[in-house]
Amino acid sequence: MRVTVDGVPVDLPEGATLLSAVRAAGLDVPTLCHDDRLTPVGSCRACLVRVDGRLAAACVTPAAEGTHIRVEQEDLRGLRRDAVEVIVSALPPYALEGDGELARLCQEIGIEPEAAEGGAGRGRDDSHPFVRLDRDLCIACGRCVRMCAEVQGTFALTLVGRGSETMVAPGTGGHWAESDCVACGGCVDTCPTGALAEPGLPIGTHLATLTRTRTTCGYCGVGCALDVLVRDGEVAAVRPARGGPVNRGHACVKGRFAHGYLRSPERLTQPLLRRRSGLEPVSWAEALDHVARGLRAAIAEAGPDTVAAISSARATNEENYLIQKFMRVVVGTNNVDNCSRLCHSPSAAGLTAAFGLSGGTDAFDDVERADCLLVVGANPVEAHPVVGARLLQQVLHGTRLIVADPRSVGLAEHADVHLRPRPGTNVALFNGLAHILSAEGMVDGEFLRHRATGLPELTATLKDYTPDHVAAITGVPATDLVAAARLYGRAERPAIVYGLGVTEHRHGTDGVRTLANLAILRGAVGTDRGYGVNPLRGQNNVQGASDMGALPDLLPGYGKVRDPVARGRAEQVWGTRLPEQDGLRIPQMFAAARSGHLRVLWIVGEDVATTDPDANRVIEALDACPLVISQELFLSETARHADVVLPAASWLEKDGTFVNFDRRFQRVRPALAPPGQARTDFAIVHALAAACGADLGCATPAAALAECGRVAPVFAGISHERLDREGAVPWPCPEPGRPGQARLYQDRFATADGLAHLAARPYLPPGESTDDDYPLTLITGRRWAHYNSGNMTRRSGAIELDPVDRLDVHPADAARLAVRDGAPVVVESRHGQAVLPARITEDVSQGQLFCAFHFPASRVNALTSSHADTVTSCPEYKVTAVRLRVQPESQE
Repeated sequence: MRVTVDGVPVDLPEGATLLSAVRAAGLDVPTLCHDDRLTPVGSCRACLVRVDGRLAAACVTPAAEGTHIRVEQEDLRGLRRDAVEVIVSALPPYALEGDGELARLCQEIGIEPEAAEGGAGRGRDDSHPFVRLDRDLCIACGRCVRMCAEVQGTFALTLVGRGSETMVAPGTGGHWAESDCVACGGCVDTCPTGALAEPGLPIGTHLATLTRTRTTCGYCGVGCALDVLVRDGEVAAVRPARGGPVNRGHACVKGRFAHGYLRSPERLTQPLLRRRSGLEPVSWAEALDHVARGLRAAIAEAGPDTVAAISSARATNEENYLIQKFMRVVVGTNNVDNCSRLCHSPSAAGLTAAFGLSGGTDAFDDVERADCLLVVGANPVEAHPVVGARLLQQVLHGTRLIVADPRSVGLAEHADVHLRPRPGTNVALFNGLAHILSAEGMVDGEFLRHRATGLPELTATLKDYTPDHVAAITGVPATDLVAAARLYGRAERPAIVYGLGVTEHRHGTDGVRTLANLAILRGAVGTDRGYGVNPLRGQNNVQGASDMGALPDLLPGYGKVRDPVARGRAEQVWGTRLPEQDGLRIPQMFAAARSGHLRVLWIVGEDVATTDPDANRVIEALDACPLVISQELFLSETARHADVVLPAASWLEKDGTFVNFDRRFQRVRPALAPPGQARTDFAIVHALAAACGADLGCATPAAALAECGRVAPVFAGISHERLDREGAVPWPCPEPGRPGQARLYQDRFATADGLAHLAARPYLPPGESTDDDYPLTLITGRRWAHYNSGNMTRRSGAIELDPVDRLDVHPADAARLAVRDGAPVVVESRHGQAVLPARITEDVSQGQLFCAFHFPASRVNALTSSHADTVTSCPEYKVTAVRLRVQPESQE
């Protein structure tokens, strides 16, 4: 439609508002109650315009064909100024200090600080570590309330009071820190007055005086774009970037606020070397010489395969590329792995077998357009909060939702159907859903004929997985199973999103394969009839660490070590012969250390003594290995068992790239320098190579990514320069002049025959089962305020929000075992024991327990077993048989 704004014709889409028209004409009006991300309410009346002769609030009034809008008339400017002056008059003078939204507006329209003549008296709430409420600055615009509801989906805030006393408050009453707030910071971002602020940016701060750096979050795998604001060499605040390709101006408590660890007095700032008295500070030269001598001795005495490295999903792509190159070129072994082994290696194996590539099939922007979501084994509301918030908004706007998860948390509370299978029974559950799809004709016959293979074998397997039989295995009622299958099977554009609840099982790869069957049967992958199968990655660069070849059997770009063509391409670029046999996986490294076959273990940015399963045996391996090198931010549990500890830079101190969960490369830029003598992992690898008399080339991270593109053509079109220009580029991207492929397989699948491969996999029981001695099943995972082993989040204000690990216990189990809420209980498995405070809740099913592993002192992973996925060696974290007993002192 066409309208005119002060005589200027403007073309607008249907449904546009007068405000959109004004902005399209290059003009603007004040909008104190308006945020483009939120539902307009028109309460402040500061955006008044004249439309066809009458006054209207521009933010809420729809435009119509032929509308004539007047903006720059003198009386209109006066009315808008009057509206702002009325608001300002009730505020204290300091409301106009700094360069916040209201202060800037007043400067622009000529309202002096003297106009703010209100007094103080309504008080402050400083109880929260990250959000400060100054009630005297609240103008009851409601933006924070709408942000919490419409973007975050937490509904933690409300407006209370009447008339001029109306102000924001936590919906639960009481202090902010005791509310349902999840500290996403959205309310702070949208507040126009500074009533809601953060400690590092109090009212009166001039943002223009701070250094701003755009980077990518180093916590979970969502890949949020962040602006880091630095003052005097320290981070003052982190703001979500409005133009972030995934987060779109939103963030979570970790990426937004959990940066306090940067200035922790516990940061490692110089190398440590183990002497008789323990770990002692030494120079870089001495530390590197010690490592180099150890490497040379091990290789000379027993061969290069006595050396192994665990690379890091927290490190950049360029650092991972350099580490695996060092191991293959300098040491001469394929003994390199990364923590994707412990989380998503079944995804890589399963998705590659089904479709041909190891990443998710679709961009998250497309997944968001689905009319039915099947979310399996994931709690994105806590583990991937920005994704969780976006999915929740889709559900609240009508998208149908099926959740398959043993616990009733997060999105499960909003599901049309919530399937709660017994842990370890995923394959039976997915086969049961596939059985119903086939039996009721909810499959795409044409797709199966022309673009898939394996249907006869799958059909034969599915005959046994009737709803009643699956109910007996999984505990999911047959009626729920049928309802879920029909929702997914009748949807026009279904999508599957899954997490570690699918992969971290003895048969995790089978779980991924049988889950992929559902999308193939529906023709919902590689077509316009759905959005495939998409894993949520745990750590920030799990995808990228594997993409870069930090794997024992795969080179950069997933070329197989045993493939002469892939190996030959790497040999040509690197100028040396490469080992031809697969290297050791992480569990095999530990076994080799315990047996005396491994002489050197180099661990980069991973606290394996806390996060890896069967932790007691991991510590035995560290203690048995003659030379252990830990590259870390802090003296972690792993570093305490190391012989050399090298101080590393954090993600806020690095240059490079990460790859997020939907295969997007994004830039990482240093906002400040590492403390003391700490170095980036990139610099450390170069220094170690030099100490060994080698030159790895790739003098800069940009050069490393460029070289990786020559080794792995799938990344050849991606460069730092391009990312600086475009923001994000997904792989595959083999050419610099063409866009990356956000949606895969639209022409053919990447398998050898170009077809999607159905998998006929029977249900097999998990590695552990309950019995009379160990009658309960323990599931482990994450909580919303912390990340992984907690080395970073525990050293930030997040510790005030979630101060301890706790064990979730069903009320019936608690009553039977005389467990009181908050009382410490001893959890024992066949492998170890831990002591945790109990939290009695119906989030878990009877007979099941849940806890996180964010606090090393809890020793949660001393409980978990060494059982692992039969294909990839991914540990079975989600099924551990345990028993509980109450500590004697807690019975008093």
